[in-house]
Amino acid sequence: MHTGMANLPLHGHHCPRWLFERMTRLGTAIVEAVVEEYGPREILFRMSDPFWFQSLGCVVGFDWHSSGLTTVLCGAIKQGLANRQRELGVFFAGGKGVTSRKTPGEIEAYTEKYGLPDHVAQLQYSSRMSAKVDSAAIQDGYQIYHHSFIFTGDGSWAVVQQGMNPDRGWARRYHWLSVNLENYIQEPHAAVCGKRGPQTLNMVSRESGLARDFSVFMAGEPPEKTITELKKIAALAAQKQTLLQLPGAHPVPQAGRIEKTLRRLYDLAPRNYEQLLAVPGVGPATVRAFALVGEVVYGVRASHSDPVRYAFAHGGKDGHPYPVDRKNYDRSIVMLETALRRARTGDRDKMDALRRLAHLEKGANRQIDFYKSGGGV
Repeated sequence: MHTGMANLPLHGHHCPRWLFERMTRLGTAIVEAVVEEYGPREILFRMSDPFWFQSLGCVVGFDWHSSGLTTVLCGAIKQGLANRQRELGVFFAGGKGVTSRKTPGEIEAYTEKYGLPDHVAQLQYSSRMSAKVDSAAIQDGYQIYHHSFIFTGDGSWAVVQQGMNPDRGWARRYHWLSVNLENYIQEPHAAVCGKRGPQTLNMVSRESGLARDFSVFMAGEPPEKTITELKKIAALAAQKQTLLQLPGAHPVPQAGRIEKTLRRLYDLAPRNYEQLLAVPGVGPATVRAFALVGEVVYGVRASHSDPVRYAFAHGGKDGHPYPVDRKNYDRSIVMLETALRRARTGDRDKMDALRRLAHLEKGANRQIDFYKSGGGV
């Protein structure tokens, strides 16, 4: 599974209408070109790659280091492909804020409208779990506010979602890809970009395996036992005793507020951590409660490692690295749209030229790397 994160500063500026319209046309044409050359599933691979995604945002003219790149780019592509999704075989659901909560309904609506194979339940579950992992199982201080879910007719999918931390002034983007996905709860982030945070609870780290197992064990214990231990830990924290250095960003949850969830878990008796995490009502407080009890009482330590690890063509929205050249931008749109139209009628000269250009660029980059490594004189 290829996934990643990127930290970006929060920007409050709006994308001007003239630029958004061009972003929609050019972004749509690029997606169509990728599908034309490689098929619809390739879009999932590209969208799940944080470097390619960032480059696409730069190419269509958004700020390379802006949080808005994620939300505006996904919105522009979704709007541009609204009437082309069935033809291309790739479907965009979700978005920013309230729109993100419409994802399950959009998945079902697309399936019914276009007569797709019935993967609705699986796709809805994947959408829900990817958001649950990044909001509860990874507690890095970022609140998820954007969730884009992209899928194909065969049930494959990718997710681009973003969280914000207003206090730090940063946003963080999370990418998911279903291909070769074995589970949702161990090392789901393989290509992680960004700045590491100081305090993180990472329950999907490989190092947290015992902590996950202990959480499942505690879910099967009477809720009173967990509540009693939480109250003891809260008392220790209140007295500022140094028996354990609890991460400051993850306060001890109030036992009374999660008692209902603990009782639901006890009744359902989840068999593994994924089932535990999938239960409605299980959120950051419940995850943290089990992790704290495991560490303080039983010495089962969860990981606190942060799972984290660009191409200008038309300028940037705010004038960086230079203002958008509208004439050059429109010329790029016309060239790509013309190439696509001709390719559909059998005239592939322009598309072949673009492919040769890409191959030449890759070859040049390899040659530069060769000389940098000392392979040339």
